[in-house]
Amino acid sequence: MQDTKVRFELPGNDLMPDLLGQSDELLRIIETSFPDAKIHVRGNQVTIAGNSANLVEQVFHEMVTMLERGLQVDVNILNKTIEMVNAQENPAEVLTTELLITARGKPIRAKSVGQKNYLDIASRNIITFAIGPAGTGKSWLAVALAVNAMQKGEVDRIILTRPLVEAGERVGFLPGDLMAKVDPYFRPLYDALFDMLDPEKAERLLDRGQIEVAPLAFMRGRTLNNSFIILDEAQNTTPEQMKMFLTRIGFGSRVIITGDASQIDVPEGRSGIEGLEDTFSGIDGLGFVKLGARDVVRHKIVQDIVQAYENASRQSKKNTGSK
Repeated sequence: MQDTKVRFELPGNDLMPDLLGQSDELLRIIETSFPDAKIHVRGNQVTIAGNSANLVEQVFHEMVTMLERGLQVDVNILNKTIEMVNAQENPAEVLTTELLITARGKPIRAKSVGQKNYLDIASRNIITFAIGPAGTGKSWLAVALAVNAMQKGEVDRIILTRPLVEAGERVGFLPGDLMAKVDPYFRPLYDALFDMLDPEKAERLLDRGQIEVAPLAFMRGRTLNNSFIILDEAQNTTPEQMKMFLTRIGFGSRVIITGDASQIDVPEGRSGIEGLEDTFSGIDGLGFVKLGARDVVRHKIVQDIVQAYENASRQSKKNTGSK
């Protein structure tokens, strides 16, 4: 491959410290990620030589765009930027997509192309299925979408529900009344909710019923109007429960259904999310999002574990198909 040399100038020197990082930490990460590239910085001018020069130039341009849009580039964001540039994606467009600002002033943003696609699809549809492994932000972003819709006055209430399928200790043996028994099942949704809203405001909304938490079985017979409904852990619904839930949707409501097909605990493995994309093909207002290992936003080892499981699953299907 022919050696390439590129040179570009920043709009000014003020961005250079954030671009290179403290003690040039970010610059060293770029150099390590593209070992054949020789990077020389002088004033506000950057010169890059080597086979990867064009890729490195794109990384720098994406970082500049993010800094200009107010996103502080740290080690995690830089690593994600490099990964996305190598995949011919546009990290600045994805990583600066802001959904809402939490009560603590923290912006909620997409952290991967899959998450950006999730937000886009959910904004266009009445019902959105978000299917993917642990750590991909399915439930977190669902709560963020619900809080955003309530703050904009698009819905009157938020309803959080999930099937109570036991993977260990039985609910009946847990202490307390019904809500005390189901509370541990809803803890991830509560955590997201209290991260995004002021705790006192969240408590008031819960007390007034504007945020409702209920097991899936409690949805039977209801019609849910003007609500943002999140059905979490939907892989543990039966087909009958899924049909029951989907036929509860009333006027002015939006729905996010999250699930992980690799963690089915429902008896006999008859999951309510299996085969739905084919069943519902062509229905307006209903969308599907599939998240994968590259959308995991926890520690990198979680991404590696999910990727290993996906590889093993593909190999197993390949071996089965070749018999």
